[in-house]
Amino acid sequence: MKHKIVILDGHGLNPGDFSWDAIAALGDLTVYERTAPEDVVARCNGAQLVLTNKVVIDASIMAQLATLRFIGVLATGYNTIDIDAARQRGIVVSNIPAYSTPSVAQHTFALLLAVTNRVEHYTRLNCQQGKWASNADFCYWDTPLTELDGKRFGIYGMGRIGARVAQIAMALGMEVVCLSRKPQDALPQGVKKVADEEFWTTCDIVTLHCPLTPETTEMVSAQVLQRMKHGAILLNTSRGGVINEADVAAALRSGQLAAYAADVLTVEPPTADNPLLSAPHVFLTPHIAWATTEARQRLMDILVENVKCFLAGTPQNVVNG
Repeated sequence: MKHKIVILDGHGLNPGDFSWDAIAALGDLTVYERTAPEDVVARCNGAQLVLTNKVVIDASIMAQLATLRFIGVLATGYNTIDIDAARQRGIVVSNIPAYSTPSVAQHTFALLLAVTNRVEHYTRLNCQQGKWASNADFCYWDTPLTELDGKRFGIYGMGRIGARVAQIAMALGMEVVCLSRKPQDALPQGVKKVADEEFWTTCDIVTLHCPLTPETTEMVSAQVLQRMKHGAILLNTSRGGVINEADVAAALRSGQLAAYAADVLTVEPPTADNPLLSAPHVFLTPHIAWATTEARQRLMDILVENVKCFLAGTPQNVVNG
């Protein structure tokens, strides 16, 4: 008898450019592009394996799914799953670690260079408005242009992504410091561990690469922003909830922050009244740092292996063991 496998929100990972055949070969597969909260129980009814990215599976849902034995998270973060409830019910939860490290590190610098070099701004002026063609001089600029060499670059969170970001920052000639629980000798060569006060008050650029936990929720609030170097740049490719969005918007309006460049928001998609959408000097992408073709292929490959290993009785990448 084939196991019933349900994918609740497959569109985010695979909008049609990949095949689900490798998963379909492992059981009786049903793929939903998106699932509303009120439809989760009905769609998962009778399934042994449920695969989800952003659809929440909490204790109340698990209590209604007697056959559920495995939840596969289609991402690294698993805050959408009630891990304790799954453990109590003997449900294995696996995630997809490390698949997006190169892509997220790359996107971090795409955001930073958007702030410092404004390539899209000048392309729009030149190709859509003809500004260069009508210019009296051979060049022009109407934004500050900033050199990164020699700048102090602060990394909050030195996991795999933070370490890769550090390598790129050093290649660009920046002085890299970090706030991390790791000892100095466990950090990448060239990265200096500093104390909290020095980190927030001396960095020209701060980039956030930490998970969203009770300790990091709204960690960057007005109090921290006031301590930051005036005119610093703040980058966030971790989770929207690690900052207080209203406080960051206020810091941008006052000039305390020169720019905020992010790939994440607290609520995604954003509500119309999100204060960052109307704040100056915001550079925002729609949670796509992870979504390169190469990273999504790695995710798919690991997902298939997670399912195979669970069915073979040797689950891997278990987060609630």
